[in-house]
Amino acid sequence: MPGTSRMPVSLRNSFTVKKASSKSQLLSLNIDLFRNIIFFLFLLRWTRKGILKLKGRGLFGTFVDAYISIRRDLYGLFLRAPGVRSQVQKQVKEAVDKLQSKLVPTGVTRYLTLPKEGWSEETVRKELETLANMDHTRWEDGYVSGAVYHGGDSLIALQTEAFGKFTVANPIHPDVFPGVRKMEAEIVSMVLAMFNAPVGAAGVTTSGGTESILMACLSARQKAFTERGVTEPEMILPETGHTAFRKAGSYFGIKVHLVACPAPSYQAHIPSVSRLINSNTVLLVGSAPNFPHGIIDDISSLSKLALKRKIPLHVDCCLGSFLVPFLEKAGFETELFDFRLKGVTSISCDTHKYGFAPKGNSTCLYRTELLRSYQYFISPDWSGGVYASPSVAGSRPGALIAGCWTSLMSVGETGYISSCHQIVGAAKKIADAIRENPTLNNDLEVMGNPLVSVVAFTARNLNIYDVADAMAEKGWHLNALQTPPAIHVAVTLPIVKVWEKLIGDLEAVIEGEKEKERVRIVEGKGAKGKAMGDSAALYGVAGSLPNKSVVVELASGFLDTLYKA
Repeated sequence: MPGTSRMPVSLRNSFTVKKASSKSQLLSLNIDLFRNIIFFLFLLRWTRKGILKLKGRGLFGTFVDAYISIRRDLYGLFLRAPGVRSQVQKQVKEAVDKLQSKLVPTGVTRYLTLPKEGWSEETVRKELETLANMDHTRWEDGYVSGAVYHGGDSLIALQTEAFGKFTVANPIHPDVFPGVRKMEAEIVSMVLAMFNAPVGAAGVTTSGGTESILMACLSARQKAFTERGVTEPEMILPETGHTAFRKAGSYFGIKVHLVACPAPSYQAHIPSVSRLINSNTVLLVGSAPNFPHGIIDDISSLSKLALKRKIPLHVDCCLGSFLVPFLEKAGFETELFDFRLKGVTSISCDTHKYGFAPKGNSTCLYRTELLRSYQYFISPDWSGGVYASPSVAGSRPGALIAGCWTSLMSVGETGYISSCHQIVGAAKKIADAIRENPTLNNDLEVMGNPLVSVVAFTARNLNIYDVADAMAEKGWHLNALQTPPAIHVAVTLPIVKVWEKLIGDLEAVIEGEKEKERVRIVEGKGAKGKAMGDSAALYGVAGSLPNKSVVVELASGFLDTLYKA
């Protein structure tokens, strides 16, 4: 058009191409920038993890952890190699078959489907009697370490009567079963008082120590997420702490840092705990006492650390249960471990151990109601109605709560002080005998200073697992430990009556094992010697292995065996 200048087509095309090229370059720059930001964040994340690792474990500890990890992975590859794998599988199968032959009886009638017609009451009673009298380790005679925390035949009869009155009761319906609600609340209140809980403290009953520990870990995780936005939670656990804490870590996505409990005290190493604390730490843990060695951790120092770093501290009193609160009143040495220490925020206590309640009873206690609320599950918009439960279970057996309440009310404080005196007294006699008896003290060594009911000991020169096997041949069911190799006895009321027999049999076993050593030396075979290394000692099959996959297979086979009808 006249008076209008137009760009030549060639220039216009060139401008379009340059414009498109600029957009492409800008897009490429943006992509590169985005990649660089992602890489920077990735680098920052792993640099931070590396710094925290070095801070928590130190240079030498980090190196050792890396070495162990590499050694474990390489050994795992070796175990999966052709030929090796088939040999391992063969040995695992042999071990599981041997285990199955012990646990699954032969020559008995098996009931694999429902009977066409229901049995008569008399027939059921007869079969129940047969099942109750199947060949088993005689816990009634005091030959079993822990396992059965017997409160006496009259208490069992009373518990059974309580069961009968509340067989159909379910705490999920408190309006239908108000008596169960009342008993449960009173159980929690009584146990809180035992542990010197402050005003405003709260708690719940659970199905056992594992669930109590799970709930405490869940509460700590939720508290950290709600109040601090922690999305990668970590907790710090003594290596002797109950394995339920590791289960909680697996279930709830909490990274577990293990802290050494070195000799001679076998308590959690407090400086190591302090170094491992970081912004992701949601919980510190101590035991009163721990399961392996019966040692009470330095809870006072852990409490000070928890207060200083503003981190919850859980004290596992599941095993100590109704013993540790009464040590002083029973005339024994004790240490502070409960809510009197300001840093202690939660405690787990099993009523079904030394509280003598029926199995399936425990408590989880909190310093405040808010801490308890973090373990609640509430679903406000479910089509079935508003759903709320205080712990893992929905429906729960009210009969067990009735049995627990009956036990606490029947035994009372005086009864628990008396049982504490008997049980801890017997444990101290066992420990003293091992330390002072010339037949025992040259070869056995008590681990640490046990203050409660568990006495653990290792062997200086003998294979401690051979000692355990020889005691088993004499009818004793003791607990084998690992890292370091040891065995322990958890004293119960039945053991109180036979502790001298235990020591007498232990003397005979030690003399027998020493004689075997002498014979081996005379025959030129050399002494078999002390059990060394990280021995799994799972039914004497798993040796010292850097990679525990074989142990996992054995344990899995054991669990499978439990469900073979």
